[in-house]
Formats: sequence, C-alpha cells, structure tokens
Amino acid sequence: MGGADRGRGEYHDSDDFLVEPMRRPVTAAGGTLLARLGAIVGGDRVLPGAAVRRRAAAWQTHQPCHAEAMVLPASTDEVAAVLAACHAARRPVVPYGGVTNLVQGCATTAADIVLSLERMNAVEEVDGTARTLVAQAGVTLAAAQQAADEAGLFYPVDIGARDSCTLGGTIATNAGGTKVIRYGMTRDNILGLEAVLADGTVLTSMNRYIKNNSGFDLKQLFIGSEGQLGVVTRAVVRLADKPASHNVALLACDDYGDVLAVLAQARRLLGGNLCGFEVMWHGFYSRVTQPGGRQPAPIPPQHAYYVIVEAMGPCPAADDEAFALAMTTLFSGNHVADGVVAKSDSERSAIWAIRHDVEWIVSGARNFDVSLRVADAAAYVDAVSGAIGERLPQAHVAAFGHLGDNNIHLSVVSNDDSELDVACIEEQVYRQLQPYRGAISAEHGIGLEKRAWLAHSRSAEEIDAMRQLKRALDPRGILNPGKVLSDA
Repeated sequence: MGGADRGRGEYHDSDDFLVEPMRRPVTAAGGTLLARLGAIVGGDRVLPGAAVRRRAAAWQTHQPCHAEAMVLPASTDEVAAVLAACHAARRPVVPYGGVTNLVQGCATTAADIVLSLERMNAVEEVDGTARTLVAQAGVTLAAAQQAADEAGLFYPVDIGARDSCTLGGTIATNAGGTKVIRYGMTRDNILGLEAVLADGTVLTSMNRYIKNNSGFDLKQLFIGSEGQLGVVTRAVVRLADKPASHNVALLACDDYGDVLAVLAQARRLLGGNLCGFEVMWHGFYSRVTQPGGRQPAPIPPQHAYYVIVEAMGPCPAADDEAFALAMTTLFSGNHVADGVVAKSDSERSAIWAIRHDVEWIVSGARNFDVSLRVADAAAYVDAVSGAIGERLPQAHVAAFGHLGDNNIHLSVVSNDDSELDVACIEEQVYRQLQPYRGAISAEHGIGLEKRAWLAHSRSAEEIDAMRQLKRALDPRGILNPGKVLSDA
C-alpha cells in the first residue's frame, strides 16, 4: 500500500498523530536558542509550547501544536534573524498561518520552533490605478478582501476559511476556491512577493507589473511550496474591478450527462461572467440540508446532482437580463430537473451556505481533493464509492467541488478511524484515480498526509528535481521538515 510511509518516525494517523522525539539541548551564539530568539523578537513574543497548546484552534484540522515554542516576529528583518539563528542551530522551523490546511501541513514535533506571522498583519497599500494590493503575509484573506472592497476593487481568491487563513498561507499553498473558473488560482493573482530563505537571506521581488521577463520569476518557487523553500513575508496581489452584478442559481440534475450539458451551456450563455460552477453529489447535499442537516433545502434532496451557477459582471441591467435568459434556456431544456434563482443577497448567501457547510467534514472525515477531466468525474466518484462501500460498508462518501475547474472534493466518514480503515480509504481514493491520470491534490497541497502518494501524480524525475531545489535553498532541511517530500 502506498500509505505506509508516514514521516520521519514521529508521525502516525490519529488525532494525536505526533509522538514527541527525544529532546536535545540546542544552543546558539549568546546562549540557548530560545534566549537568542527572545532577544530578536522580545521575550514575551516567544511563547512556550504549553501556552501555544492552550490556544483554541481556528479549524478542527487535527494539527495540535507539539512544538517547543512559538516565535512571533513583527517584521521581515525579525523573520530573517529568527531563521538565521535556527539555521545556525540546525533547529527545524514550521511556518504557521491560519492552520486551516487539511493535509497536516503544519504538523509539529517537540523539536520544532513554530514561526507565526500573525503580528505581521498590515495592508500596506492599495493602488486603485494599478489595481494592486501590498500586504504583509499575516493579513487574513478576509482582511485583504475587505481592503480591496473599500477601495472599490475585488480580490477574487476566496475559500471557506477566509476569516482564519492568512495571505501568506494561501500563497504557500496556492489556494484555489470557488472562483477559479474565472480568476484562476492564487498563483494567477500574485505579481510579486518577499520571502526569507532558511539561512535568513531575504529575497525581495515585490514586482508590480503584469509584464516582467527580467530573468527567472523567482516568486513562483514559493507559491505552492508549502513553506519548504522559504517563508513568504509580503506580497503584491492583483485586484480586479468590483463586480456590479451578482447572480446565483441552484439547479438539480438527475444524470451526470445533464450536469455536463448545463456546464457547456453556462459557459456559452454567460461567457466571461461565469465565475463559479459548483457541483454537490446527493450524498453531500442530503447530509447538509434539512431534515438531516443544518441548512434549509431550496430543492428537495431527491436528485442525483445539485449545481450552483454563479455569474458576476460590470453591468447590472444587462448582466441580470443575460442570466435570466440563460436560466430560461436551461429550464426549458431537458437537462434541469428543478431549480431556484436567488433574488436577493440573503438568498444568494443561503445557497452558498449549503456548499460551504463543511464543518462536519473537516472535523469528522478523511478529506481528499483531486483533479481530473470533467467528463470522468462521475465515473471516478462511482468507482471510489463502490470500492470503499464494498470494503467498509459503514463508511459514507460525500462528493462535491469546483467541477468547472476540474476539482472534486471527496470526504469519507467512517465509524472506525483505525489505521487499517484509513489506509483502505486512501488506497481506494488514489488507486481509482490512476486510470484517469488525475492529480492527487487539486488545491489542498501535499503536506504530510499525501506525501506517500506523491509519486501517483509526479514522475520520479519531477520529484528528484523538487529534492534538488529543497537542498539548494534549504541545505540543512530546517523548513517544515517531513512535509511534501519523504527526504530532501
């Protein structure tokens, strides 16, 4: 089985998946490492591990903090000095954002120092002419969105953890979300950034231009690297014009061929205004909506698929008319079994609340996000559901996601969270993906949880190149060790 390799010997799959390794005294110039870090950031900004563990987790992502201490720098210079000290002491450092990732990307051991940028939370500039925002990495995604909104602009990267996740975290994980079909991933919305390497070297490439072919585009090394190559401290993000129109509909389909037909028609009829196309399989929708779930059901939970179509544009009158015409066309055809069109902000929010109600998944399931051809998604979900159901009859498989950009989320709830069951679930999710040549991670990243399966999506040559990059930029392997790659 591909899931047997779990880390550096300290990790295993359970809510308390970290076994503390033996401590060893670590010193740096001027005394103990913690004393040195306190001299850099202030003694009260180095929190002992016990104090960190008492903090309430923003999301229940099963990543308890076992680190010896958390360090809270207030500037890039302080981040650089902290990393230089840890590099000299050969001490592992785990960068912390909002800790909302679902792949154990922030898992820690007692040998680790946690580096949190929560004090670096300033929006430094919003340029309405250039349509850019400059911010420190500790700014929450919601705060960046609000700053753009107050300037009459729009930062389109949007995920359910927006109130907790940080800008730096979304960059480190190349976050996607619900508007990728129109605006792209985080990578598509970053112009420049500043990052600190493992030895404290600061790379400042705060580019503000769409066109800049002056040598290698080094920022791409850090976007999606999960803190393996450096710590992002500041960024320049692209903003868009704030949409003046906003239309949302919830449609029900009884056959996957109908879902594909609706997607094709939505793209043709709505053009560039189409910004969201989300699909919820019956197993997800029925669990989230009443009477079993928390959300009101605008459409009865008796259909195979539920589709959210979202459009945004610059001209309310024309856009509303185009959306109404598109819905009339869809309803008059043979592909939509039922549907509702939101008439107000509250109705739009109510529809999206169904899709975003994932708390039960985050806290109680094994979560997967894969990419594959849109045409293959239903067959793949059926194959996974059948294989898991045959082996674990008590398990419940829920599928949903950003179908318009090839991304499906799978959540498997099982009464038994034993290592054997977990291994069985992972084996079937990834084994059934292989015939479709899909990607094991669409937007969540690899972290620790998917590390053993990386070779299912990347060739040996690609993985070797990743290791070479890791060794070049972090020769002592102190940055987020054990994540993504089994060895560097």
